Amino acid sequence: MALRERLTAKLTPAGVLIPVIERGSELSVLLTQRSAELKHHAGQISFPGGRMEEHDEDVAMTALRETHEEVGIDPQHVSVIGYLGPMPTITGYAVTPVVGLVSDVAELVIDRSEVEFAFEVPLEFLLDARNDKRVERQFQGRAIPMVEFHYEQRRIWGATAHMVLVLRQYLINK
Repeated sequence: MALRERLTAKLTPAGVLIPVIERGSELSVLLTQRSAELKHHAGQISFPGGRMEEHDEDVAMTALRETHEEVGIDPQHVSVIGYLGPMPTITGYAVTPVVGLVSDVAELVIDRSEVEFAFEVPLEFLLDARNDKRVERQFQGRAIPMVEFHYEQRRIWGATAHMVLVLRQYLINK
């Protein structure tokens, strides 16, 4: 299936939380490294989240439910402050990033069947365009320009890096 067809076909709704945590006078963003045992996106860096289920009232509920399942952050410790537009992925999802402020008292309880580990990246690092690494990825014989972030030997790329770029654009142009 061609890239354009993949991005315009019927997409499954999904939500991820972009968890922003205040650490003293600094803000950081929580990311996860997915378990190497997963069927899809094994070992990749991502925001906590997943596909919308029938009982989810909205995409925010999806993002909060999935975050609780994956890293143990109780939804009561998250204040949703905004949304980025749905982003189509080549894997057939329309992922809506939900931006949430997470209380610094929230404790992580990692579900090792889904997440290998979680880590924080300073928001300031992600907002600084000097930290962008421009790359090209091959997809079905075509070179696609992308931006990645490399933070402490961790590679943030793909849809997750794109979400960071959209968040940056929103915050800087606000």
